[in-house]
Amino acid sequence: MKTLKNTFSRRSFMRTSGLAGGGMLIGFNLFQACKAKTEQTFIPPKDLSQLNYQDFNAYIKIAEDGTVTIFSPNPEIGQGVKTAMPMLIAEELDVAWENVYVQQAKLDTKNFTRQVAGGSQSIRQGWEPLRQTGATARQMLVNAAAKQWNVAPADCTVKAGVITNTKTNETLGYGEVVNEAAKLEVPENVTLKDPKDFTIIGTDAQNVDIDKITTGKPLFGIDYKTEGMVYAAVVRPPAFGQSLSSFDAEAAKQMDGVLDVITIGEGARKLIDAMPNIEAILAKTDKVVVIAKSTWQAMKAKKAIEAQWQNTSELESTALHNEKLTALLDGKDFTTMREDGDVEKAFATADQILERTYESPFLPHNCLEPMNFFAHVTDEKVHLVGPIQTPQWKAGAVAAMLDRKPEEIELEMTRMGGGFGRRLYGDFVLEAAEIANSIRKPVKVVYSREDDMNDGIYRMATKYRIKAGIKDGELVAYHLKEVAVNANMYGLIPNFFPAGAVANYKVDVAALKSNITTGAWRAPYTNFLAFAEQSFFDELAETINVDKIQMRLDLLKKVDADADERIEYNPDRMAKVIKTAVEKSGWGKQPKDTYQGFVNYYCHNTHVAEVADVVLENGNPVVKKVTVVVDCGIVVNPLGALNQIEGGVVDGVGHAMYGDFTFTEGMPSAKNFDRYRLIRMKEAPKVETYFIENDFAPTGLGEPTLPPAGAAVANAIKAATGNRLYQQPFTKFPELLKPQKQEILG
Repeated sequence: MKTLKNTFSRRSFMRTSGLAGGGMLIGFNLFQACKAKTEQTFIPPKDLSQLNYQDFNAYIKIAEDGTVTIFSPNPEIGQGVKTAMPMLIAEELDVAWENVYVQQAKLDTKNFTRQVAGGSQSIRQGWEPLRQTGATARQMLVNAAAKQWNVAPADCTVKAGVITNTKTNETLGYGEVVNEAAKLEVPENVTLKDPKDFTIIGTDAQNVDIDKITTGKPLFGIDYKTEGMVYAAVVRPPAFGQSLSSFDAEAAKQMDGVLDVITIGEGARKLIDAMPNIEAILAKTDKVVVIAKSTWQAMKAKKAIEAQWQNTSELESTALHNEKLTALLDGKDFTTMREDGDVEKAFATADQILERTYESPFLPHNCLEPMNFFAHVTDEKVHLVGPIQTPQWKAGAVAAMLDRKPEEIELEMTRMGGGFGRRLYGDFVLEAAEIANSIRKPVKVVYSREDDMNDGIYRMATKYRIKAGIKDGELVAYHLKEVAVNANMYGLIPNFFPAGAVANYKVDVAALKSNITTGAWRAPYTNFLAFAEQSFFDELAETINVDKIQMRLDLLKKVDADADERIEYNPDRMAKVIKTAVEKSGWGKQPKDTYQGFVNYYCHNTHVAEVADVVLENGNPVVKKVTVVVDCGIVVNPLGALNQIEGGVVDGVGHAMYGDFTFTEGMPSAKNFDRYRLIRMKEAPKVETYFIENDFAPTGLGEPTLPPAGAAVANAIKAATGNRLYQQPFTKFPELLKPQKQEILG
């Protein structure tokens, strides 16, 4: 088995950014296709964006010199799809990557499918269709050349955008035949390349937006401007469970740059009536909106609005949530998501029972780029521009809210400065559309950081209780209970490991209804479940007195995925990442002052194993290194993949150690980073990554390395201090981060 290795040091953490699911890599401009120097003249790089391209299909345009524009259909939140998805097309099109210009596609429900950024599914879902697109275009170009030469297509070969007549050695570039090729019949069956013949897939490609990112050129939604545009700042309820009763805007109206003060809310109420499920992210209350000439003027005037609020439901607090979630755990009102065997009977006859409870707080998303969106409503169309993970869903909601035909909605996607699930919901899109419909001017809604944290859609607070039955030194029963605010785990998760490995297995869930808005947060549910389950497995091995690694491998041997089609993971692939992680991390062979924690996990179709190395400095645990082994199938862009893996690990470690967010009387405990703790650059561990090399279709990478990171650190802290951690964030319990005092023996 071959592995690919990359080392990510603390010093090189400067390479990453909180802009998205992972980080970003700083480097040269991929698209500066430099020509060689002559003795007398240096010819500057050509600007590929300015060439004269001819349409070929919805994804591809080709210029006369053979340069290709490839449209990337999915939203880009830093997960790298704007680079990787065009790589799939370019590979099968057989064009030189340095001659490719990438452009973000608009929302286009006619030509594109699943224009969504979520669930780490973009590459997995696009793997076959995008390669088929490239291969089909290549065949049509070959057919056009063969027609011109009056030979069979089989007598032609292609390399890097040049077609060769093998009978005469004549050549034609793609640009020379593109017009004729586009007129030909589209072939139904084309042959895709064998992975061994890939020349683009599997090679490092720099982020296609790197030049704009590093030089500050307009790229993100926050950068978007158009002539005559005004800015909007929205006054929203200060607490969940409140609505507007009255307001005084006279002082605000007198301030410099303020154009108007209006209210919105009717559109949201109308949409809630039409689409009841959307109430989970929209407030029925009216909101006050300041319209101004600049963002700063709008935000400044917003603070001058004197608004009065009334309570419309209970103002909830974290203490209340904890009390009610615990009551749910202790109760019997559960929905069973999977049940194998007879769990209760197995517990009744067990020699020993281990039961533990794990708790996590709400978490905000904290995207580096705050929420924002542009809208311009005219009688002819509704023009929307900005950062959104679900453009089709939001375009449909805007159409319903404004009584417009779907074809009248034009939505352009910008690059997002982070998403993590927050931009799935698009409440800010609906606000922008309602404001624009009211004022009939091009307008951009911009959130402040305080708006983002106070009016978020948060990761839900969750508790897990796990119970295991042990008989004759074997795990014979496993019962997982989940209670969470507003929603529960999606249906695939109960079929993750250890499903199928334990004869008597049950997963129960219950939800606590709350007026605090909650939703997807990077690696939904598994972001905390991995900590709970993998911490529990470590303690289970200690209880049974067996080797932690071997216990996991022995459980995997019991899984018959062929017999149980519900099983989501592959036990053989999981075993391979486990064994590789043991080897590459030096498990059990580290110096005495280095303590290790092991985790294996599966989510978003990807198998991961992680080992955290922790040392004690001044009596405090410090995470020095995390070794990661990933089986995600074929790695499309290794450079981008490493970016996601490293970012996921750092994110997972940071939130497990520091992330805390509570509510008091409906208001969050933190409204900016002075009160909300994030991991700092000097605290980022070295991340050493290995890929399992195989020819399986690629799976997700934006999320799978985050969930296990916290568990790996917790298990390492247990090895270092003797203390088990059952709640996040770990730093909230400083007494558990100190080594247990050694008793003095007489």
